[in-house]
This record gives sequence, C-alpha cells and structure tokens, in this order.
Amino acid sequence: DEPGVSHCGMMCQGYWPPALAAADAQPSGDIGLITLDDGKKQWAYKNMPLYTYVKDKAPGDVTGEGAEGEWYVVKQ
Repeated sequence: DEPGVSHCGMMCQGYWPPALAAADAQPSGDIGLITLDDGKKQWAYKNMPLYTYVKDKAPGDVTGEGAEGEWYVVKQ
C-alpha cells in the first residue's frame, strides 16, 4: 500500500479484508478514510489503509498482530 491507496487485491483480501466504513462515517484525528476503486470507503490511519484479519472473529481479537512482521494493531 501507499498513502491513500490500497493495493490489497482479491487474494490479499481473503486474509486481510479492508476495514470498510459506513457511508456516513466521520474521520477523527489520525483515523481517516480513503476511497476504494469501487467507491466504498475504507478506514485509514495517517492515510494508510486499515484491514481486519480473517482469523479475528470477535471484537478485541488481534491474532493478526505482528503477522509476517508487517501487520500491526491500531488502537484508538
């Protein structure tokens, strides 16, 4: 990824679904929104796209933390 742009394609999204925002979502501080190619809104931290992790099933699950040395949990 790069600021404001998600490069996570279909295979990537199978493991790391985008953290999609509701149409009326409002950014706050470092947590903002980017627009995907299909027009959907995705949450972003400092303009970097945010994702969920397929193995996280309940609020508060963070099993993706540190995966492949690249993925980190954002806490607000």
